[in-house]
Amino acid sequence: MWAVLIPALGAAILPLVPRVAHWLNIAFAAATLLAVLLMEAGGTGWLRLDALNHPLVLVAGVVGLATAVFSAHERVSHSRQYHAAFQGFCAANMLAMLSDNLGLMWVAIEAATLASVIMVATPRSTAALEAAWKFFILCGVGIALALFGTVVLQMALPGAGLSFAALRAGAAAADPGLLNLAFILLLVGYGTKSGLVPLHHWLPDAHAEGPVPITAVLSGLLLTTAMHAVLRAKSVVGANPGTIPPGTFLLVLGVATLLVAAFGLWRRRDARRLFAWSSIKHMGVAAIAFGLGGPAANLAGLLHLIGHALVKSAVFIGLGAAVQLKGSQRVADIGGLIASHPGLGWGLALAVLGAAGLPPFMLFASEFLLLTSAGRQAPWLLLPLLLGLLVGAAALVRAAQRLCLGPATADLPDAPAPGLLVQIPLWGLLLLAFCGMLAMPAPIAAMLRAAAELPG
Repeated sequence: MWAVLIPALGAAILPLVPRVAHWLNIAFAAATLLAVLLMEAGGTGWLRLDALNHPLVLVAGVVGLATAVFSAHERVSHSRQYHAAFQGFCAANMLAMLSDNLGLMWVAIEAATLASVIMVATPRSTAALEAAWKFFILCGVGIALALFGTVVLQMALPGAGLSFAALRAGAAAADPGLLNLAFILLLVGYGTKSGLVPLHHWLPDAHAEGPVPITAVLSGLLLTTAMHAVLRAKSVVGANPGTIPPGTFLLVLGVATLLVAAFGLWRRRDARRLFAWSSIKHMGVAAIAFGLGGPAANLAGLLHLIGHALVKSAVFIGLGAAVQLKGSQRVADIGGLIASHPGLGWGLALAVLGAAGLPPFMLFASEFLLLTSAGRQAPWLLLPLLLGLLVGAAALVRAAQRLCLGPATADLPDAPAPGLLVQIPLWGLLLLAFCGMLAMPAPIAAMLRAAAELPG
C-alpha cells in the first residue's frame, strides 16, 4: 500500500539531499497522510485494513505530519540522518499496523524500533548514546520474547500459518496451555515497547535525551503500535474457551503500570522525563481497558490510545519549543510561557491539561467510559483506577501551572521564536483532540464501535 511505500521511498531519498531534507520530510509525511485518507477497508495478502487498525493508521498519518512540521523548527532540521530515520520509522510503523501476518508485524515493529534508536542517538551526546543503547537493549529483550511468543503460537496452530484471520479461526481447537504461554510472551514482549511495567525503563531516557520530535512519535505512535500488536494476539488467544482469559494478564500489568507511573510523576524535575512517565501511565490505563474487555471497555481503550497520541504529541511539540527558548528542560527553568509567548503558553497548558484527562479533550471521555465500564464489570477495580487517575492528573495540573503560569523566565538570546512550524501542529492536534471529544465525525464513531468488537 502507498501508506508504506511513500515513507519507505522518503527514507531512501532523504540521505541524498543535503539542504532541503527537512522540507522534503514534510512533503513525504503529507503524501503519506493523503494516502492514508484515500485508503479503503479490506486488502489481500499480508496487508489488511480493518476497523481495528483503520483509526490508528489515520492518527499515525496525522501525528507523522505534525511531527515532521515541527522537526523543521527543531535543531535537527538539517540532519539528513534524522529525517531519513524518521521516514523509515513511519514506513515500518505503518507496515506493522497494516500487517495481517504475525511474523510480518514482528519484523516491522523491530524495524521501527531500530529507526527510533537511530533518531534517539542523533545528537551524538554521551547521554543520547546511552539512552539509545538502553532503548536498544531493553526493547531487544522485548522483541526476542515476542519472537518466542510468535513461535509458540505457531506451534499451537501448526497448520494455520500466521494470518490473524486463520489463527483466530483455528484457535478454538488449539492446545490452551500453548496459547497461554504464547500470549504471556507476546504481552511481555510487545508490552516492553508500549511502556508497561516492569520493562519500561528505556522510555524516560529515550524521551529525555533524543531530539524532541522523536518523543512525539515514540509516545504517539510506537507505544500505540505495540499495544495494537497485543490486541491482535488477545483476539486469537481469547477465541479458545480453555485458555486463561488474556484480559487477566492485561489487567495485572495495567494496574501496576498505572500506579507506578502516577506516583512516579511527582518525583520528576525534568519536564521531558515527567511527560514520558505520563505516557507510561496512559499505556497502563489502555491496558486496563482492554483487560476488562467487552465493547464499552474496548471502546474506552481505543479512544484512550487515539486521544493520547494526539494530546501527548501536542505536549511534546509545545514543550520542545519551550526547551529551545529557555535552553533547559528542567521544569523550574521553564515558566511564565503564557506571559511571554501566549500562543505557545496557552497551547502547552491546554495540551498538558488534556493529558491530565480534563475536559474538553478525548482522554476525559475515554477515562469516564472506562470508569463506568469498571463499575459494571469489576467494581473492585474502581479504587486503584481512581487512585492512579487522580494522582496522575494532579501531578500534571501542577506541572501545567509551573510551566505556563507565573512570571516568565529569561529566553536564550538566539532562541528561535515559536512560529508557524510550532503553532500549526500544536493547535491542529489540540483541535482534533477537541473534536474527538465533542464532535467526532459519524464515520469515525461507527468505525470505533466496530473496532471495539474485535479484541474480545
